[in-house]
Amino acid sequence: MNKNKIAIVSGVSGNLGKAVAGKFLENNYRVIGTVHHKKQQNDAGNSGVEEVELDLLSEDKAAGFVQEIISKHNQIDAAVLTAGGFTMNDISKTHSSDIYAQYQLNFETAYNIARPVFLQMLEQNSGRLFLIGSQAGRNANNAKGVVAYSLSKSLLFRLAEIMNAEAKGKNVVVIVVVPSIIDTPENRKSMPDADFSTWQTPEQIAEVIYFYCTEAAEKLRKPIIQF
Repeated sequence: MNKNKIAIVSGVSGNLGKAVAGKFLENNYRVIGTVHHKKQQNDAGNSGVEEVELDLLSEDKAAGFVQEIISKHNQIDAAVLTAGGFTMNDISKTHSSDIYAQYQLNFETAYNIARPVFLQMLEQNSGRLFLIGSQAGRNANNAKGVVAYSLSKSLLFRLAEIMNAEAKGKNVVVIVVVPSIIDTPENRKSMPDADFSTWQTPEQIAEVIYFYCTEAAEKLRKPIIQF
């Protein structure tokens, strides 16, 4: 039983965030999720989630959020950082301001939570931290047409490498989840002629994330979940 285990899910009102929170709740985790605006709370889809309105771009507020959880529960067993966003454009149309906006949306929002969570996991010598990468961020061949997005996502892979190097020998692993196309209503609407059978549902991704939480650290030393 995992009644005393604590999971953080950022972006819990999104499609993937809802599915991940639901999976952890099914397995008796206590789930604390972040939303950007309170009006999203009624849409989160999991009545058992403790929702907190949080500006993930504020390093101080994110650190305070994590510290409050530590003070109340003394531990953080898992964190899945799903908050982020997407934009298209090739090099000819990508300005530095576009790159900075995606950096904030996809890297800063993750780093501001990941850093204090990671430090707590090191101290308690246990934990699984999940970052949401992308095919474009992992391989430059997939980055044409999504330059700013791919650059921002690529930093998450480097962050995981650095953190895993620091966590060597401890029961702490940072894992990058790399979906292809997630089967969501929004993606179906934007790509109506695609073959939906090749896409992953948020629930399938959540299932694998939870499985990685049950695996021993020594089995996760190549910590990339590639779909």
